[in-house]
Amino acid sequence: MPRTVVLTVHPSAEHLAREDQLAWVLAELATDPVEPTAEVTDMVINRIIDNAAVTAASLTRAPVVAARAQALAHPYVPGSTVSGTTLATGASPEWAAWANGVAVRELDFHDTFLAAEYSHPGDNIPALLAVAQHVGANGASLLRGIVTGYEVQVDLVRAVSLHAHKIDHVAHLGPSVAAGIGTMLELDTETVFQAIGQALHTTTATRQSRKGQISTWKAYAPAFAGKVAIEAVDRAMRGQTSPEPIYEGEDGVVARLLDGPDARYEVVLPSQGEPRTAILDTYTKEHSAEYQSQALIDLARALHDEHPELADPRAVASIVIHTSHHTHFVIGSGANDPQKYDPTASRETRDHSIPYIFAVALQDGGWHHVDSYAPERASRPDTVALWHKITTAEDEGWTRRYHSTDPQEKAFGGRVEIELSDGGRLVREIAVADAHPLGARPFAREQYVEKFRSLAAGVLVEDEIERFLDLAQRLPDLTPAEVRQLSVVARPGLLAGAPARPGLFELGREHPRTPPSPSGAGAPVPPPPADPSATGTSTAGPGTADAEVS
Repeated sequence: MPRTVVLTVHPSAEHLAREDQLAWVLAELATDPVEPTAEVTDMVINRIIDNAAVTAASLTRAPVVAARAQALAHPYVPGSTVSGTTLATGASPEWAAWANGVAVRELDFHDTFLAAEYSHPGDNIPALLAVAQHVGANGASLLRGIVTGYEVQVDLVRAVSLHAHKIDHVAHLGPSVAAGIGTMLELDTETVFQAIGQALHTTTATRQSRKGQISTWKAYAPAFAGKVAIEAVDRAMRGQTSPEPIYEGEDGVVARLLDGPDARYEVVLPSQGEPRTAILDTYTKEHSAEYQSQALIDLARALHDEHPELADPRAVASIVIHTSHHTHFVIGSGANDPQKYDPTASRETRDHSIPYIFAVALQDGGWHHVDSYAPERASRPDTVALWHKITTAEDEGWTRRYHSTDPQEKAFGGRVEIELSDGGRLVREIAVADAHPLGARPFAREQYVEKFRSLAAGVLVEDEIERFLDLAQRLPDLTPAEVRQLSVVARPGLLAGAPARPGLFELGREHPRTPPSPSGAGAPVPPPPADPSATGTSTAGPGTADAEVS
């Protein structure tokens, strides 16, 4: 039977035993040796392939270029691989996790889980893989760590709403990464407990990162959580402790950031020895856009085929999308963000604008991770005209289905009502995206592989595509040396077309300083080895950064 942890606030005068603290129970879960089931193993492999697909497509985008340059400024031998660079290039694990995490997240194109909170559990993988490569873990250990990361994040997301208090969803990611690393390294419960506490304490931030004019930081937020979780594990392994009780304290996360002193949450976790299957409840994206837009993109492309006349704004009087609370208030007109209707807004903002997304998908009959966001696409007069006729409205039925715990009822779509200029009316609805496990065309291994091949085309050479797919699909049997090769290497010259602007770390290269030593003498710190593919003149190519974020 699953274990339910009742999470409430406890004054400092009331001693709360460790075994009753949520962070301790999560640490016990992480240190309970449970082998993954075959179905879970297959899904982990799918998500590694999925992450690699979206990484390949983002390698020359501005946030990824900047994060990669920061990682390469922290070389380590042999270290952890940095996506896009040669397998011989090593960086310190927390910086590799940072760069690779940004690459995974930049296009908003990998897996998702939505319940009381929102999440992208695939964000666990870059940090866990970087640590695995650094310590020389084998594929089986990495697999177990990823399973724990997914389990902890999904179970927290089911129970504890962060967004209701305008806290960013990565506050659940820091603890899940720390727990996953604990499983992978077979750390003791005390160490994992301290790491979870520190990781949570350092990853609570506001949701302004997803509000108004959304910035490039949206891609960095989960990578930051992974980076600081690695650092938290390092400190905990050195015997350093964390604020306690981190969740339940009178000045802890629940009391001061969430539901307050009278809060009560029920967190349902697997019991000892019970399989960790949370990853099976998550779902990936067919389209590079916020998850609540996935089903509506599929509906728009179906309408495009059935009624091509809808592409002309003159044929449409209004379009109202009746949908869930989240879709209406976060990516819909209920957000009251004028930027969601602004053709000059950032890509990140348009990614969180269902009126824009629905207008483009309705006109084009599909969605493309680069072309659909291009500034010239957004500023097309007929698109702007149609876009401004689209609004959203909260529908209690769709909100209830969004929060349903029954997988057969849970839905992320809506009902679209189109009033035509000639007085006619069209009404269509869709519950889940086509790629969802209950959708019209559920994703299986074949679709994950196809997504990788499609997004990697022109970015990786064919032999590199096959090399990575072979490794990923043998995950449980990989040796430590093979785990270190579980990265994608860009085709020659690709990264040269996306040079990084210099930052603070490059100043250190230009003016090397002499580190202190016991004798007061020392040699200048040498610069990191140059990545031969990281310099050059910018050229257009697959995944090239949009102008507004370059």
